[in-house]
Amino acid sequence: MSRSPVPAPTDPDEFAALCRSSPWRWDTLRFVLSWLAPGDQAPREPVRAWVRRPSELRVETLDGVPLYTASTLERSRDDFYVASTSSSWLLAPSLVAPVFTDSGLVERRPEAAYGDPVFGGGRWQAILDPVELAGSAPVPPYLPERRPCAVEEVGVGVHHGRAVRGAVVTPGSAYAPTTPGHPLAPARTRVLLDERTAVCVRSEVLEGPLAGTGHDLRIEAVDDYFIDDLFTSVRLDLTDVSRHLPWPVGP
Repeated sequence: MSRSPVPAPTDPDEFAALCRSSPWRWDTLRFVLSWLAPGDQAPREPVRAWVRRPSELRVETLDGVPLYTASTLERSRDDFYVASTSSSWLLAPSLVAPVFTDSGLVERRPEAAYGDPVFGGGRWQAILDPVELAGSAPVPPYLPERRPCAVEEVGVGVHHGRAVRGAVVTPGSAYAPTTPGHPLAPARTRVLLDERTAVCVRSEVLEGPLAGTGHDLRIEAVDDYFIDDLFTSVRLDLTDVSRHLPWPVGP
């Protein structure tokens, strides 16, 4: 029995499948994130981040000054860890199997504990996992109004030396941002997705009051080994034994 032909990368349905694929395409990521701003505004300072799924994050300035760490290395779930719903006990996406397309992308996402550690809220989560542009499953062609976004001008290219797939997306009535109030595409927006990771590496709003805003992300490492110390906060009341400690001696 022959398999169906693999659709071209410029197929809008393949672009939507790439939007759903991030949870199964990488475990660790190091990147530099910059924010775009209109010409009359100064953009925020870029940051460098280390992410280790499902819950570890480190953020620094480009000069190496630590800004934030998040980790579950020192936490535990004991008898008091209870919940009235099953959502607390959902498995990580890496432990459940989605429905894949012939090209190896995700056609339909299962129920799982989605979500990456974030810094500063906003569009951070949607950048790492841009599923909000496509929804968790395809929409029948006779119900176009249920699609989160209309996808046009799909193409391939290179961004910061890495293969990407781009499109112009226009949000519809069914569009629901991952973080309420912080859509990745607040209006007609051009987006680029990294082929290897499915991370949204660039967005630029093309219309409306937010035109010219967006982000740019440069991936530096994928699935590298990160030591635990990266994600452990440094206590300020501890002594740095690597420094010389003066020991004054009285007369």
